[in-house]
Amino acid sequence: MSGTSAALQPPADASKPVRHPDAPAPGELLGAHYGQCFGCGDEQPHGLHLQARAGEGVTITAEFTVQAAHQGAPGLAHGGVLATALDEALGSLNWLLRTIAVTGRLETDFVRPVPVDTVLYLEAEVTAVAGRKIYCTATGRIGGPEGPVAVRADALFIEVKVDHFIDHGREEEIQAAMSDPDQVRRARAFEVNP
Repeated sequence: MSGTSAALQPPADASKPVRHPDAPAPGELLGAHYGQCFGCGDEQPHGLHLQARAGEGVTITAEFTVQAAHQGAPGLAHGGVLATALDEALGSLNWLLRTIAVTGRLETDFVRPVPVDTVLYLEAEVTAVAGRKIYCTATGRIGGPEGPVAVRADALFIEVKVDHFIDHGREEEIQAAMSDPDQVRRARAFEVNP
């Protein structure tokens, strides 16, 4: 990404990211981290329904189809929706680290318009880790992995404890997520929200 701010440059002593041994296997569909999530949740009628797959190393691929409800200008995706798609893809990377983290900073370049009914193909990668800071990058292409670049983003995620969500979330949703008998869904519910 051009013009990335200094806040998104890993320090010289940052380490290479290491995929957690219990991370989903390459090619495995990650699924929604939380049913009500606007980015990936299947319970959101106008959400993105973004579907991410684990890649090699600490990478993922994802895609979503731009619907009429995602418009900004007539017939084109809203820039905020595209930024949300990038943020969701970048946040999915944390599942490969098995780390609870939230978006600290997201810088997005909008390269070209994305029409309604277009499939946006996303690739994201963790580039470095420094303490609680996770540095990552993503690219969105129109139509597939070889399509023209439409959006790019660099991000900084910050590792947090589950208390972050308990202290700041709405109690009903927190209790419902924490009561889920499925241990994986329970853990993933607190994966990437700010």
